[in-house]
Amino acid sequence: MDSTERPRSRPARRRLRAVAGAGLVLTTLAVAGAATLGLGGRGADQAVPRRTGPAATATVTRQTLVKTVTLAGELGYGPAAPLTSTATGTVTWLPDVGTTVRRGEALLRADELPVVLLYGFLPMYRPLTTGVQGSDVRQFERNLAALGYRGFTVDEEFSASTSDAVKRWQKDLEVPETGTVDRDRVIYTPGPVRIAQRLARVGASATGDVLSYTGNTRMVTVSAAAGEAAWAAKGAKVTVTLPTGTSVAGQVTAIGPPTPAASGGQTPPDPEHPGTGAAAVQVTIAIPDQKALGGLAGASVDVRYVAQERKKVLTVPVTALLALTEGGYGLEVTDPGGTRIVAVEVGLFAEGRVEVQGDGLTEGLSVGVPG
Repeated sequence: MDSTERPRSRPARRRLRAVAGAGLVLTTLAVAGAATLGLGGRGADQAVPRRTGPAATATVTRQTLVKTVTLAGELGYGPAAPLTSTATGTVTWLPDVGTTVRRGEALLRADELPVVLLYGFLPMYRPLTTGVQGSDVRQFERNLAALGYRGFTVDEEFSASTSDAVKRWQKDLEVPETGTVDRDRVIYTPGPVRIAQRLARVGASATGDVLSYTGNTRMVTVSAAAGEAAWAAKGAKVTVTLPTGTSVAGQVTAIGPPTPAASGGQTPPDPEHPGTGAAAVQVTIAIPDQKALGGLAGASVDVRYVAQERKKVLTVPVTALLALTEGGYGLEVTDPGGTRIVAVEVGLFAEGRVEVQGDGLTEGLSVGVPG
């Protein structure tokens, strides 16, 4: 066999796909065929075809590589809270489920008298009458002014002029004009509420939990595995994909404490939706663009967050990597001078590409990939 029939010596390596060594196999088959033909006196002088480069190439690019993780979420109004009435008597009216109740409107009627919603964080813990002072007075007077009543100063003193304004308010509510605000006729919440459930029926006692409610702004809740919730810092940006395929921006606003699984045992996570293990935290995500949600509520959504990001790094397709016999990875770099194997260090894998570093590796080089 002459020198043209000897296969070239090259470093032992294999592709990460099942096309490893295809060129070498073709060369070996060609040599065997030539030897067989030589026994009959035909083709002994024919040139043996040799592989001169990779089957296909891709370009080394410099880009920002981002790895994202998708979790299952629920679009709704958030967890419901009970609404407790201190009114005495009998429930004679309740709002329908799904109704939004705003400042100055009735949450229920007890003995046909309204229990009114006002905005604030302090509970109504005492009656308000002339001479009473405190931060709860200021909170009430702010509400009274917001409802359009005038003639008093918003401060911490319930004055005679405040009492006169209260009488005008009571007249509009069609209740006795006493000038005093009874403790059981006002309930405070931070803002408008959406009725989630009736906890009492008309005809039942008006004292106790009569309704449950949520806010009236739609949000997304995600149950994330406690050990995988580092991404859920308050203010973190996420992308929410709706059932319609539309994506909207979201922002983490609250993270609940870890809670055990309902079964009390270890539940394997869903590989398609990481964060579904046993102990979990509830993450609340605000959606600033409520109009983009259309009429959706109570729908399953996907929540995507950035797990890792590498800016302006050299990348190649994952399929370009060669597993070297001596260990590690390499790339088959091709240029007008031929091909060579360059050992590389790999970094982040994302979106079918991988971050690479190696001697002489620069943006724009061509590297071999499976054909």
